[in-house]
Amino acid sequence: MGKTIIYQLLPRLFGSAKQQKQGGSLAENGCGKFSDIDDATLEYLKWLGVSHLWLTGVIRHSCADKTAFSQMEKGSFRVSAGQFVKGKAGSPYAIQNHYDVNPYLADNPHERLGEFKQLVDRIHSHGMKVLVDFVPNHVSRDYAVENPAAYGIRPDMVLGANDDSSQHWTAENDYFYYPGQALHLPNEEAWTSAGNKLYYEYPAKASGNIYSPTPGINDWYETVKLNYCDFHTKTWDKILQVLRYWAEMGVDGFRCDMVELVPVEFMSWAIAEAKKDYPELLFVAEVYKKELYKQYAKDVGFDLLYDKSGLYDALMDIVKFNASAQPWPAEEWQSCRRISSCWQFLGDLQPYMLNFLENHDEPRFASDFFAGKQEEGNLHYPAAAVSLLMNSAAIMIYSGQELEEKGMDEEGFSGLNGRTSIFDWWTPAYVAKLKQIIAEKSYLNESATDEVFFRKFTALLRLAANNDCIAKGTTYDLCYCNNASEGFDRDRHFVFLRNYLDDTKLIFANFSAKPAKVEISIPEHAFEWMQITENEHFNSKEALRLEIPANDYLILSM
Repeated sequence: MGKTIIYQLLPRLFGSAKQQKQGGSLAENGCGKFSDIDDATLEYLKWLGVSHLWLTGVIRHSCADKTAFSQMEKGSFRVSAGQFVKGKAGSPYAIQNHYDVNPYLADNPHERLGEFKQLVDRIHSHGMKVLVDFVPNHVSRDYAVENPAAYGIRPDMVLGANDDSSQHWTAENDYFYYPGQALHLPNEEAWTSAGNKLYYEYPAKASGNIYSPTPGINDWYETVKLNYCDFHTKTWDKILQVLRYWAEMGVDGFRCDMVELVPVEFMSWAIAEAKKDYPELLFVAEVYKKELYKQYAKDVGFDLLYDKSGLYDALMDIVKFNASAQPWPAEEWQSCRRISSCWQFLGDLQPYMLNFLENHDEPRFASDFFAGKQEEGNLHYPAAAVSLLMNSAAIMIYSGQELEEKGMDEEGFSGLNGRTSIFDWWTPAYVAKLKQIIAEKSYLNESATDEVFFRKFTALLRLAANNDCIAKGTTYDLCYCNNASEGFDRDRHFVFLRNYLDDTKLIFANFSAKPAKVEISIPEHAFEWMQITENEHFNSKEALRLEIPANDYLILSM
């Protein structure tokens, strides 16, 4: 079994063949459906090496577009107040009903849960597992569960059902209230100037990231923060119920949103309780503070943690600086030396890490906001070689990354920011290209496509997924012993060994815009520590002479 490879896919973005209109409605731009993730697509993802498919934006969220519900029966849906909905489609992280899926994702909205279950079964039939979002910190401003019995839920187990809104805080409440104060959203003037009616919330509830009845434009004003306390309350039971509901549906794990804003006492309890009935559930934590990694892995019980403030940020700074072609500064934070610091910091936490170069919160690697344009080579290659191959950590790939999606569309609410919008009805251009590759199965034929990046990147990913040396082997950083080696640039070059049983690989990542001609020495300690047998081609007596193209990598099997 190889590495855990998580492929993030927003079904909403994966399917429409319509000409896209900036700020368009669902009727104008269309969207993907559960059925678009068909057997052919899943065969491709399996070939890619994917072990887990993260279906982002599946749980029903607030939406102000009436056309998203045009096929629904009257009374069985709620169009959200447009004033607090971000974009025409709405944010996947403003959950409107924890027990439902978005009707616009179904071919028959009345059968949406059944269609989702069919998708889960379809993914399982291809040997992959399913992740969905778990958003424990907040819900949408208009959260409600219509007809709880239809989902097998007791009315008193719905969030906010029995709150006393005359109290700012009490342990029995699910939300924080501001008695005597109405909510004031940051866009009120512009909203009324356009002839719209203000959204009314009285008393106001605290928003997802700020305790205030007047959230700012940069706050999560579309959401309401949940009140957990650091001791067991009924809110805990209500949210655990959500995890069990989706696990019973066949979901294999959860990407857990912004867990640092939720008491660790709750997360530790919830994970342990959920795993009593579903021990194989995978919990992935979106965390940002490196100093908390140990607590969330060892104490709270997460299986994987975003290594955002570790390896991702290090590679981003190295790539951004090298893409700028500026003279080298003295700062180590823009140097490949920082990669060594990352693994040294982690120690025995390394197996808990989830490495990535893209996700929906970050700029696309190829965007002008990240790597930009390189005159020679492609800085995605050395960065991917390090992220995918340096250790046994799990990997996350964002749909379209394999086709170097740039995210440079102006979709509407999202604007031009190098990210693929999660707020708008939008199908990125890469989708049509990827669907053609899938339909023609050209990914199986080396000469059937001229997509050079696709070939090279997917080969790296498949190596990580299928090669035991990369998935299970030990790692030895060779940089420290080559500082004085001929041609070696400690700031722009990174070199390491991987070894498993009789398979040893040397991997060299060249982040420089110049080709590298280097001599690399391997110390006796590396052979001893990794239990490698020296031979005439691979020993500690002679340096290896290597040539690596600009902005590229080399994998040498020993």
